[in-house]
Amino acid sequence: MTAAVTVLRSEERLLTTTDWLRSRHGFSFGDHYDPDNTHHGVLLVQNDEIVQPGQGFDTHPHRETEIVTWVLDGSLVHQDSQGHSGVVYPGLAQRMSAGTGIEHSERNDRVEAPATPVHYIQMWVLPDETGADPGYEQREIGAELAGGELIALASGDPAHDSAIRIRNAAATLWVARPPAGAAIALPRARFTHLLVTRGRVAAAGTELSAGDTLRAGDLGGEPVRAVTDAEILVWAMNSALGE
Repeated sequence: MTAAVTVLRSEERLLTTTDWLRSRHGFSFGDHYDPDNTHHGVLLVQNDEIVQPGQGFDTHPHRETEIVTWVLDGSLVHQDSQGHSGVVYPGLAQRMSAGTGIEHSERNDRVEAPATPVHYIQMWVLPDETGADPGYEQREIGAELAGGELIALASGDPAHDSAIRIRNAAATLWVARPPAGAAIALPRARFTHLLVTRGRVAAAGTELSAGDTLRAGDLGGEPVRAVTDAEILVWAMNSALGE
């Protein structure tokens, strides 16, 4: 393997905390700025967030951003100014395209759900073109993950029939839940970003635990071996910002 590898441990992530939120940032975000850590490939944001019951982000705006949300535990209620609404839970892929402008809220206040924290990963990439109408999509993929193989969760690449579509042809987000002892070959791409969301895995000569990330150039074909039952999110990207 020739690709340079960078590992960011969960506890090394930039951290925002309030009385209802704990958010660990994979890249510069909000009040946290690191000029050496602003993006990887076309991935701008990867926040690991826990929101307490009855709390959340009230209505706020976004523009020209593709936002993908993956829930690990609990449920997250989405509502937006385009009339879309939905409940995001483990095994359901969700995408919001902000386009020319949208306002939305994300709250842990589902009435029929237990009063427990919601834990989720939120990721942002830029669209290939600006000026599109806002959009929303969600799809259940829990059953497809049972086989332990990589599933294309979100993509704009016409070569991949992903669960949900994003407006960036250079980016594909893969998800897998490999059982202990299983190995998965990473997809080929110019930029690879791997996040462990559950369990422990071994990749590129190092062991990664939940919340750890690995970034590199093309790791296509390199194995990710599950040390325990695990879940991973892998962004495979063929361009960088500004290209």
